[in-house]
Amino acid sequence: MRSVIRSEETRRTASAVLRILVVAAGYYGAGQIGLLRKVTVHGATVTPLWPSTGIALGCLLYLGIGVWPGITLGALLNIITLSDTVSLSDYGIMMSSTAAPVCSYLMLRRFGFRMELDRLRDGVVLVFLGAMAGMLISATVGTVLFVLDDKLPAGHFWPVWAAWWSGDAMGVLVVTPLMLVMRKARLPRADDRWLEATALAVVSVVVSVVATRSELSMLYLVFPLLVWAALRFQLAGSAPCALLVSVLAIIAGGEAVGPFAGHTVLQVMLNLAVLNGSVALTGLLLAAIVTEKMDIRRRIEQACVELADVVDHLAPGRSATAWPSRYMERRDGL
Repeated sequence: MRSVIRSEETRRTASAVLRILVVAAGYYGAGQIGLLRKVTVHGATVTPLWPSTGIALGCLLYLGIGVWPGITLGALLNIITLSDTVSLSDYGIMMSSTAAPVCSYLMLRRFGFRMELDRLRDGVVLVFLGAMAGMLISATVGTVLFVLDDKLPAGHFWPVWAAWWSGDAMGVLVVTPLMLVMRKARLPRADDRWLEATALAVVSVVVSVVATRSELSMLYLVFPLLVWAALRFQLAGSAPCALLVSVLAIIAGGEAVGPFAGHTVLQVMLNLAVLNGSVALTGLLLAAIVTEKMDIRRRIEQACVELADVVDHLAPGRSATAWPSRYMERRDGL
């Protein structure tokens, strides 16, 4: 019996360690992707989009708070790739990078967040608590440590803080919804809307490239795409579309082309933060609203069917199915 218990404990320990290592690898890999478009603001290295924060929060939602050491390990590995030595302030940044998504996770759980994102309140909570509020920790602690370590002049605190915070927040807004969509991923069926989905994908790529690289400042063209994706495919459509727009915008901003030409680094960072934030908010909240409305409609239809069954049971001599069918015809005509 003892051997069985020990074997079970060993299995659980190995499983927990494996999850932590997977989270660390995901955090580190996403960080390396984000650093491909890193910029320097007053000597501090920041990114317009830090996908590791989205990976961290998504892993916490999937696997629970027990995987937080994986976030710490992944943050440490990213810090090591940026500098040969790890200073005391770097350890502080590593811990704040862990604390930010952990606090976001705890706030989401406190307010009853559901990973299905099928309610407007879920989208609002993810935006304002998971992204905007939670990422204040990493941005504030990191920038303060830079100042205390004489890596950043005190007069440049706010520009670096704003760039740091927007990059972390955009990581949550863009990457975490995509991870939540992957939770419900399945093999396509023959009756899926292949033609419309293909058309949306092609149009999204073409319009996003034109909008982010045209000198005519046509960034607003991406918003009809988000509306189309959210209305027809909900989060499964709006999340990839938002990621595509954000990535192409960041590439264009890094190359200083299109609407980002002739701007300073800070101006480009500000424009990217506003664009990516608006894109993520539009897609996420609109998809949540549509999903909630569809769910309410399904529940009403189910209630009508159940009511018809009750009427039919109480009055077997009457045609109880006539009322629901007339209701459905009237509803479809509205």
